[in-house]
Order: sequence, then C-alpha cells, then structure tokens
Amino acid sequence: MGLRPQDADTARAFFERNFQPVRIARLGEAAGLLTGYFEPVVAGSRFPSPEFHVPVYRRPRDLVAVGYKDASIAFPNKGARIARRTANNELVPYHDRGAIEAGALDGQKLEICWLKDPFDLLTMQIEGSARVILEDGTPLRISYDSHNGYRYGSIERVLVERNLIPRQEMSAQRIRDWMAAHPDEAAKVRAANRSYVFFRVTGLSNEGEPVGAQGVPLTPGRSIAVDRVHEYGTPFFIEANLPIESGKSASRFGRLMIAQDTGSALVGPARADLYWGAGDDAGRIAGRIRHPGRFAMLVPRELDLVAAGRQMPLPVPKPKIAEVEVDKTDGKGRATSANAGATAAGKEMPKHPASPVSKPKMLASDVKKEVKNEDGKGRATSANTGATVAGKDLRKHPASLALKPKMAASDVKKEVKKEDGKGKATSPNTGATVADRQPSKHPASPAAKPKAPAIEVKKRDGKGKANSANSANSGEDWRATVGSGRPSAPARMAN
Repeated sequence: MGLRPQDADTARAFFERNFQPVRIARLGEAAGLLTGYFEPVVAGSRFPSPEFHVPVYRRPRDLVAVGYKDASIAFPNKGARIARRTANNELVPYHDRGAIEAGALDGQKLEICWLKDPFDLLTMQIEGSARVILEDGTPLRISYDSHNGYRYGSIERVLVERNLIPRQEMSAQRIRDWMAAHPDEAAKVRAANRSYVFFRVTGLSNEGEPVGAQGVPLTPGRSIAVDRVHEYGTPFFIEANLPIESGKSASRFGRLMIAQDTGSALVGPARADLYWGAGDDAGRIAGRIRHPGRFAMLVPRELDLVAAGRQMPLPVPKPKIAEVEVDKTDGKGRATSANAGATAAGKEMPKHPASPVSKPKMLASDVKKEVKNEDGKGRATSANTGATVAGKDLRKHPASLALKPKMAASDVKKEVKKEDGKGKATSPNTGATVADRQPSKHPASPAAKPKAPAIEVKKRDGKGKANSANSANSGEDWRATVGSGRPSAPARMAN
C-alpha cells in the first residue's frame, strides 16, 4: 500500500519515467475495436420452482479439454479441443446449447442455482460473471469456469436476419421483452448460439468486484479484457470517442488501462473489452460501446525493441507467379524466344530433340490437304507422307512415338520442290504431318514437330543437289543431313 501514488501527477510521472509508448494495431489498420462488459446482478434461488426454472450449471464431469488435466481450474478459453468422454472412454463433441436447454444435463446434479429468465443466463454467459441475489438476500458470486467448445454466435445477428427485431431497435431490453413474449421461438434463436458457459462459485459477499482471469479483482473504468497474445498486467493507453454519458453523444476518452482479463471473442492485438462495474447502470454503458479506438502499449524502457522486433513473426511471403514469355522474330525470319525452352507455366521443357512433346486436341476443321508433285518418272511423291486425316494418325512406321502440337490452318506451309539433276523429287521434310500427328520417317525419331515450320526454299548447287537456304523454327535449327540419304530430324517446339 505504501507504493500507491498519492495523486494523478505522481502516477503519470512514474509511467513516463519507466515506460515508452508503442502504437499497436492490426496489420494494415490504424485503429482497434473497443467494446464494454459488466457484472450482471440478477435474482435467483437455491431450489427450482415455476418462477425460478432456469438452471445455472457448474462444469460437467464428462467435459474434457484434450491435453489438460480434468481437475484443472484454468480451463483453456480457446485453442484446445473440447470434448465429452463417453462410457466407452471415447471423445465426442460436447452437447450444444440446444441440447443442454432441452435437458441433456438433467439428473447430474450440476445446478449451482436457478434463475427466472433465460435471458439473464445468456447475459451472464456473455459477461463471464454475475451476482445472484438469493431468496434470503445472500449474494452468490459466480464466475466463468469452462465452455462446451463451440464458437459464440451473435443473438442480435440472428434476430435481425430472421426479421424478428429491426436493427435500429436492437437493445438488451428489446431482446428481453421479445423473448418473454415468444418463449418457443426464443429457444430456437438461442439455440443458434451453440456456445454454452459453465460457472463456479467465487464468494458469498456483496463487497468488491469480480475476479478476472489474471486472478485479481477488476477495477471499473480501468481494467480491460484482451487477447491472450498480451501478458496480464500490461498497461495500455487507449484513446477514443465513447458514449459514456448517454447514447446520443460521444465524449473524448483517454485513459490508462490494465490488461487483467480475457475472452474468447477478443482476437487481435488492438482489441479490448472495457470493464464498467456491476449493475444495470454499468450494463447500459457497456451495451452502448462498440467503437474504434487507438492503442498505445506501454513497454518497459529497459526492453530493447529492435532486438524484440527480430523475433516478431512475419506474414508468409507472397508466392511468385510465372510470367508468360512472348516470342519475337528477328530480321532473318527466325523466331527467337527470350527464354527458349521455358513454358508459360514456368516449367522448363528439355531441349533435346528426342524429347517427345504431347499433342493438344485437334478439331476436324483443322484437317489440311497435302500438296503433291509428280517426279520425273510420273510417280506421285507426297511432301508430307503419313499425314493424318480428321485427327487420326496414319503412321508410316508404328514405332514412331512423336506427337505433333495443334496447328492452325494458317500455319501450314507449302514446301517448294524442284527436281534435281536426275529428275527425282527430293523433299527436305519427308515424313512431316500437316493435320494432326507426326509419324517420323525414321522409327527411332520420336521428336515432336514444331508448331509453325517455315517455308524452305531449295536451290540447286553446282552438283544438282538441293540445299536448304533457311532451316530455323521456334528458335532452334532443323539439322538437315543433306547428301547422307537420311531425312532431317525435326526440332521440338520451344513454347
């Protein structure tokens, strides 16, 4: 008690001398969110009756948090699997609110006391504590003990979505009145919130304030409940405009608060529930608050923030997205790729000409005609022997495994042939297909034919043999074996 400051100036000097403020907020946001909570004071009874018919339950014996001791008082508020242990020692989901209100826990002697109104119980479960005034005037102090493992669902949202209460009329008293007038439908609305809270008795006195999760009594107007990412006892300076005096106007709020409690709905670094005390007046203030606020966490000055920042978790890096490469044609008519061998999906295809390339599906309308010329002896020689018709492969050699990519009609090139000195028609690309798939002239050449073969112009050399003037396609060369008697092996498609 000797350390308690005598006035506000002394307290301010203490915090300014020993702490440094650090502005905190959710990533990408400038402000956090403030709400309010209080301690309800309700009438109750030790025994059930037509008037007091709503039970307040303590923690059931078959309720377990996986990985925690069954007898643990510090039941996990979130982040743990909550289940029910059956007679066969199996773990199954626990009863939800609808099942419990229908009598799933009857006969287990779990009742702490009985209330008049189910809305009182719902309010106590949301606030986490209550004072139950029994028949003889004894105040029974109860606080949050455990829960059934389901996420909290907003009753207000259900009422608005089902057009039961207009949004502009929503208030605690309006909900209470509607539930009292529609008991059967109210049970279905409450069942939409599957979460259910169990309590424990913390005292029989009307003095003092309820104990928060830190284990110390809360202080009205100074204690806050926060996400468990923060340590209990951390001081925060919170700035906002709040409707404390009335619901019609907001006044400036700037106050030092201490983190002493928590709640399952409190998620994020700049999220706080302000405790306002006990009773109806505190409840009206708490019910009006749902406003943005600016948070400054007071950090001890001896703490090295730069070193602490190195341990701060960062968001997962954004994945890289492959870029589509565009081929360009150089001045000599050869297609040069900026990254030959790379596909649009970012995967590299092997550059070896023997690598087979799969053929996309082709329509019948893409069938091409073969241009044939007669040689000097009157025999018809096809420039593309083994061409396919209507998408079916008429293979010259069954051992040829090459697949030709889809070709547009405009991509079909005619081969210009000239007779050599002996009167024979020599084709520089014998065995190439026009319409669908490419059966190789040689069984051992499984390489796919490029998408857009260039027109090859043959000229006569001095000995009457045909030579290729230009054999480039998609950035790779056609390796013609002129004079060897073997057909040229087609290069694979680079894109």
